[in-house]
Amino acid sequence: MKLRVGYELVYECVQPTPMLLMLNTHFSHAKEMLSPDLLVVDPPLPISQYRDGFGNLCSRLFAPPGKIAFSTNAVLDVSSEPEQRPPFIEQHPVEALPSDTLMFLLGSRYCETDLLSEFAWQKFGTLPLGRCRVEAICDYVHNHIVFGYDFARPTKTAWQAWQERKGVCRDYAHLAVALCRAMNIPARYCTGYISDVGLPPPYAPMDFAAWFEAYIGGCWQTFDPRNNAPRTGRVLMARGRDAADVAISNTFGPTQLLKFTVVCEAIQVFTGLES
Repeated sequence: MKLRVGYELVYECVQPTPMLLMLNTHFSHAKEMLSPDLLVVDPPLPISQYRDGFGNLCSRLFAPPGKIAFSTNAVLDVSSEPEQRPPFIEQHPVEALPSDTLMFLLGSRYCETDLLSEFAWQKFGTLPLGRCRVEAICDYVHNHIVFGYDFARPTKTAWQAWQERKGVCRDYAHLAVALCRAMNIPARYCTGYISDVGLPPPYAPMDFAAWFEAYIGGCWQTFDPRNNAPRTGRVLMARGRDAADVAISNTFGPTQLLKFTVVCEAIQVFTGLES
């Protein structure tokens, strides 16, 4: 399946402003790329790029006062089938976990494991180890939080989302990540695109999405407590401990977001002439 992804973001800077962007697809999708997601800046400006400690591609630039637009338009060749998890379901004890997973057991800016640990063990502690627990956590979070864009708040944490019982996809992911970590299951926050392929209309306006990965059965597996069902056309952009690590933009000065559009859609391929 050919999948088009992209965005157009327009900011207004009131003064010269350094910016740090995380707007490229993850390198794990390199083999699927039919046309690359090159970052286009208007007006054109010098960009330097580097990979952070999680392997995410980051772009740095120095924006002048006024409007500045960022856009891309890429095409990937992805599976047309709903995603499936590998068959491995066991949970490793902490002492047997790979060292590079251990940071994803710890509390972080938006995932307060210390505040949620007692509840997590009371709620999920009697369930079988492994993927069963992760799926139970996803079911709980999916039913506990009411989705709504009006509930979005950039400072909201997992603890606050749990208390308020409302939020957006990042709040679902943060709460599930925190609960998994409290149960000694490494979990990392993910952001990217999710298409509506295979879903009935009407469709909500497209947006970047958040989900998470848990280390189960010796590998990282994808879980999505917001949708809580397999999806077709999920494209990772970045991973980290929580949303603080994968913000699409960090601006080091006063800015205003004037336009925000995201595209993630299947491309119809014509194999012959239409009459």
